[in-house]
Amino acid sequence: MTAPAPAWPGTPLDDPAAPPGTGTPDHDFDHDHDHDDGLAERLTAAVEAADAPDAVFAVSRHGRRTLRAGGTAPTPERPREDLRYETGSASKTYTGLLLAGLIGSGTLTGGEPAAACLDPGRPVEADPVTLAHLITHTAGLPALPPGFRARALPAWRTNPYGRFPADRVVDAFLRHRPRHRPGTRWHYSNYGVAVLGHALSAVTATPWETLLDRHVLRPFGLAGTGLRPAGPDTDAVGHTKDGRTPVPAFDAGGFPAAGAVRATPHDLLTFLEAHLDPDGSPAAGALRAVRVPVLRRGLGHRHVHTVAWFRHPTDGGPLYFHSGATLGQQAFLGFRPDTGTALAAVCTRRFRVHDPFIATAYALLADD
Repeated sequence: MTAPAPAWPGTPLDDPAAPPGTGTPDHDFDHDHDHDDGLAERLTAAVEAADAPDAVFAVSRHGRRTLRAGGTAPTPERPREDLRYETGSASKTYTGLLLAGLIGSGTLTGGEPAAACLDPGRPVEADPVTLAHLITHTAGLPALPPGFRARALPAWRTNPYGRFPADRVVDAFLRHRPRHRPGTRWHYSNYGVAVLGHALSAVTATPWETLLDRHVLRPFGLAGTGLRPAGPDTDAVGHTKDGRTPVPAFDAGGFPAAGAVRATPHDLLTFLEAHLDPDGSPAAGALRAVRVPVLRRGLGHRHVHTVAWFRHPTDGGPLYFHSGATLGQQAFLGFRPDTGTALAAVCTRRFRVHDPFIATAYALLADD
């Protein structure tokens, strides 16, 4: 059985869909043409269907990579597959892996109260929000902090998160009372994962950027991955729903753990390939841990989550995935251990109602 494709808007506002257009592939890249089996043609079709100024679909099967890039915009000076793309909420997979590594090394247990990490002198409540609650979206927190919309409104379409810095995220959490007893209900929360990042930084006395670099980026050799934009020669430029109007580079503000990662398609594949084959990796224990279901919800418990991934069944075994979006870009990351397949897809057009991008990427991964 193959699960239906999910749709995760990931953006703060939904407008009417823009008129459809056509994408034009501009570059082909294969490590091995002999293993293709029509994959290259399917990736080319996916690039066209994305109807975005820039789109890259990249697949690794048993370590052999096939990539297609193109778009409706003129071909950039630097190849599209060498640019870094904003991954939005797919950044949470890096945060989940980092937490799993800290737990695996004995540095943390996951049961630490987040408020005590952020404010060590604070009395611990009877039912505290723990680090594990934050990463599994069971902390009883809303999607965004109280006061976020009012503060972000003047820059709602250009820089909403950048107007809510780290100190405001932390202060909002320390003042806020969860809607429900932690651990009893699931509610997707950028706010909660942002708090987790600040709690991990506080308890390890290490800035988030350094923490991620030390435990994830460097061990995996992800030199094409970072948290801050470096300009149009390095980073792809996002666009609004019309596919023509550029938007500023995404500023995650006080939410870096929830959505700041930007990476090249090749780095995204390297990250995913490590999940397919943990053996020999410096983070083998953490890579195995993020495959393990920790939460089941919904009718018949059909929705399964790990500390980093959404997990769906297929005939051959589980499929792991996470998507993300910013004000001008979208990303989809996923892998299937049963077929040895990893897929990374990115595009530079803001999510639209009935947007085909996520559904197309999911279907490619789910296809046997």
